[in-house]
Amino acid sequence: MICITLLAFLATLVAREANGFAPSNLGSSHIKTFSRSPQMTALKMAEDGNDEVAKLMAAAAKAREEAARLARELGKEDTESSKSTTATLSKTPKKNPEEVMNAINAIDFSASASLQISALDELRKDGYLSLYKSATAENGSGDLRSYPVSLNMLESRSGLTSEKLGIGVEEVSLDDFKYGTLYVTGGCSVLGVAALAFLPENVGATVCYLVAVIPILWLGIGSTAPAVIANLISAVKGGGDDTNKVDRVCRHEAAHFLCGYLCGLPIANYATTDENIPRVEFHYSADGPATASRELTEDEVNALTVVAMSGSVAEAMEFGKAGGANSDLMELQNIFRQSKDFLGAEKQQSLTRWGALTAYRLINANKDKLDSLCDAFSEQKSIAECVAILER
Repeated sequence: MICITLLAFLATLVAREANGFAPSNLGSSHIKTFSRSPQMTALKMAEDGNDEVAKLMAAAAKAREEAARLARELGKEDTESSKSTTATLSKTPKKNPEEVMNAINAIDFSASASLQISALDELRKDGYLSLYKSATAENGSGDLRSYPVSLNMLESRSGLTSEKLGIGVEEVSLDDFKYGTLYVTGGCSVLGVAALAFLPENVGATVCYLVAVIPILWLGIGSTAPAVIANLISAVKGGGDDTNKVDRVCRHEAAHFLCGYLCGLPIANYATTDENIPRVEFHYSADGPATASRELTEDEVNALTVVAMSGSVAEAMEFGKAGGANSDLMELQNIFRQSKDFLGAEKQQSLTRWGALTAYRLINANKDKLDSLCDAFSEQKSIAECVAILER
């Protein structure tokens, strides 16, 4: 009985609700409200849909960026990003070499860092330059985003080792000092005996005494100023490598120029040395000399690390082993000391290896450009001519 009563009550309620929504029981004001409801619902659904699409697009963009980063870390090419970059570049009309050369000649590369960057950025925006800053995040590249690199990782991806790069390897070892002392002592002994045997008595004795003093001087200087002996040994060791010394220096400096240009660094100095080979130095940033009195950002440290390691990497790639890494490593230490973020010993070593790996990738992707730049350096061409060669 109770169940039947409940069912009847529920049926009454349902009937009332149904009658309440019947058209005959609704006033005109209710009809207007009822007619607007679907439109408002549709608008709300459209807004929700747009928000959802925007969220999905943002997530997709983030996923593509992450995929590109992982691809670069694995040493693989990101085809999707390269296609989009190519499509973007193709929209800019290609300038002929004469137009590019004329535009570059108008730049004063002896001007301040900020003026150089401003002029080059303008040419890049107008489509005259394509390689300038191509390795920077400003160009949409992730080449200068650092990540941990071990010795095994560096060797497996580039074939480079610390020995080939001249990192942690002394140019003059203790064995060099030992054998140098033996050679000097033995050679002087032979000369002294020969002088006594083949020269007149007084002359032979004089020569013998003079020759006998040489090993004593060698040991005395080696004990008080070993750097002098080390430089002498280094000069003797490097004397047999004069045939490709010019080629080494040209490739070393050309690699600095190439990577500095790809990283968008302004030129601080470009001058010919006594060896008739141009040497290039870069400002640390657009601030120029002012950078020496402030700390360097992470992006600046990354770019400078790549440029500092590029010379040794280019030498090792071409000749099997780098011979001029000491000055670059000393400069790199100065860069690390100016970093805004603290860089411990382990971080510095990893960052140095990352710089070498990134320089290898940039050089390997622009081999023809580097070869042409080496010829330009050997011919002592101007900065504008070197830039034009890179942009051909």
